[in-house]
Amino acid sequence: MGLKDLVYGVYERNLAAQIPSDRMPRHVGVILDGNRRWATAQGSTSAQGHEAGAAKIVDFLGWCDESGVEVVTLWLLSTDNLSRPEVELEKLMTIIESTVSNLVTEGRWRIHPVGALDLLPAHTANLLKESAEATADIDGSLVNVAVGYGGRREVVDAVRSLLADHANQGTSLDELAQLIDVDHIAEHLYTKGQPDPDLVIRTSGEQRLSGFLLWQSAHSEFYFCEAFWPDFRRIDFLRAVRAYAERNRRYGT
Repeated sequence: MGLKDLVYGVYERNLAAQIPSDRMPRHVGVILDGNRRWATAQGSTSAQGHEAGAAKIVDFLGWCDESGVEVVTLWLLSTDNLSRPEVELEKLMTIIESTVSNLVTEGRWRIHPVGALDLLPAHTANLLKESAEATADIDGSLVNVAVGYGGRREVVDAVRSLLADHANQGTSLDELAQLIDVDHIAEHLYTKGQPDPDLVIRTSGEQRLSGFLLWQSAHSEFYFCEAFWPDFRRIDFLRAVRAYAERNRRYGT
């Protein structure tokens, strides 16, 4: 171990010691941004950038486990990304499928697909569903894998599901208009039954949500990191958690 590694090790331990155990986020959402820009800086292809980003995911989930995070949402592919050139999209889907399969093989986490699966290639959608079934009984943290995800699409799908349920029950539109509230819609989101994200992290220096968990993040704390996702380190994660722990959450008040 070199001097640099020793210094980082000391710094990591000091950072971890600064975070009160009762101030840890329960649910962390992550916008894994910067894979392609990382690849460009390295003189690599976009596919190699996505592969480097995928390799970071197991490490990140391990850091979350160490910190007691119960739910993690990983945004791997947006609905907007589905319009990318076919060749690039095929490579990206292959990387995503391999990544999810590796998470299943790890046997440490419960996988939950989040997104419009009907927009994905059939083999990708089937793999996501099978991964959820294969890990349903694992006693580990819950990992939402957001593929083909868009915040606006999620709200539309939730309203459609709500309307369909009440139509089956024979509820009239007038009756539904009197009944519908925030909780009714929340019960039909992709993340229904889960706690909303306490902390949302975005890498690559971009400071916007881009539609990530629009409904659920109404009271979330946000942390924007300059590092591209493949370069994201445990130190960066601890800094994000420390920043979260230091904030006075107001929940909109």
